[in-house]
Amino acid sequence: MQRQKMLSALSLVAVLALLIGMGGTASVATRAQTMAPTLSFTMGAVTAIPGSGKITGPADGEAKKLNGAGATFPAVLYSKWFSEYAKLTGVEINYQSIGSGGGIKSISDQTVDFGASDGPMTDEQLKAAKGGPILHIPAALGGVVPTYNLPEVKDVLKFTPDTLAGIYHGDILKWNDEKLVADNPQLKDIDKFIVVVHRSDGSGTTNIWTSYLSAVNETWAKEVGAANSVKWPVGLGGKGNEGVAGNVKQTPYSIGYVEQAYAVQNNLPVGLVKNKAGKFILADEKSVSLAAQGVKLPDDMRVKLVNSDNPDAYPIAGFTWLLVYAKQTDPAKALALTRMLWWATHDAQQYNAALLYAPLPPDAIKKAEALIGKITINGKPALPAGIAAQ
Repeated sequence: MQRQKMLSALSLVAVLALLIGMGGTASVATRAQTMAPTLSFTMGAVTAIPGSGKITGPADGEAKKLNGAGATFPAVLYSKWFSEYAKLTGVEINYQSIGSGGGIKSISDQTVDFGASDGPMTDEQLKAAKGGPILHIPAALGGVVPTYNLPEVKDVLKFTPDTLAGIYHGDILKWNDEKLVADNPQLKDIDKFIVVVHRSDGSGTTNIWTSYLSAVNETWAKEVGAANSVKWPVGLGGKGNEGVAGNVKQTPYSIGYVEQAYAVQNNLPVGLVKNKAGKFILADEKSVSLAAQGVKLPDDMRVKLVNSDNPDAYPIAGFTWLLVYAKQTDPAKALALTRMLWWATHDAQQYNAALLYAPLPPDAIKKAEALIGKITINGKPALPAGIAAQ
């Protein structure tokens, strides 16, 4: 029985502010091309981050290969980063986008040099790690967005906390449910069951999505909760962003959730989400960045940003992290790893906006610097002193 529902994930990161006045009918590809000159300006501004420009080439004694695995959320960004970093330093970084759950397991089992996750590790997971304390180095911010497949509907759909929670909990079964129609009159005659799609693998994207549903819906918080993997009340699973997107594309009247950059890059339809201030917000570089504004960041950077108090923030947003052991055992890899992390949190931020990820805010970069400084080899800082010095 088609009682399942899929949430559509579309992200127009770094596009919204630039689309005002451009009209709502332009394709995602056209919009991305139109904004290219502005993105170049944004990227140029990012290169002014204090601490940038300190990694200028190879370093004597550093490893020439690093292996990482984890989140699919930032996979496009990491592909660009690591390609550019290899050109600069000659260090080859092999990254496997296997999902945040896989990234946490891989770093915990010490089968990779670094992991990656969009959901922070739990206290229990940190205690179980074989190599000691693991640090969460912030890399970027991104939004998780609803995407959908409704052949008859051309206008952008609007979702509220209640409708998203209702769909994924199995309480809203059809597209013409009165709660959906209240914000989307065009759904009045769509008497079709909603097919819900969710991630089947351990996923930081799921962590952000379910953290949001837990924050805005008491029933969801009590019965399902938030994690990289949950027991879904309804729906069918897809592996990775590509699995969810593929199921949504192939299944009429479905809804799913995906990372915003992935949605834009794959020309998926976009849904607006009502934030705490009562505004329907489109995920873009600005609205996602605002989710972190005014948030007191903890020293360990394990923080969630969903349901922001900022009146212009997109409500389903979060950090994505690189996971590394504080105590390194291989001097060559420790040198290569800390240099890469410094470059990633400083120089590499220039690539974020163009790839539809929000760059790190200044306070997050400062927290990242402190965390990188805690990485040691034989009891001494692994990061060369000349890099850390301001």
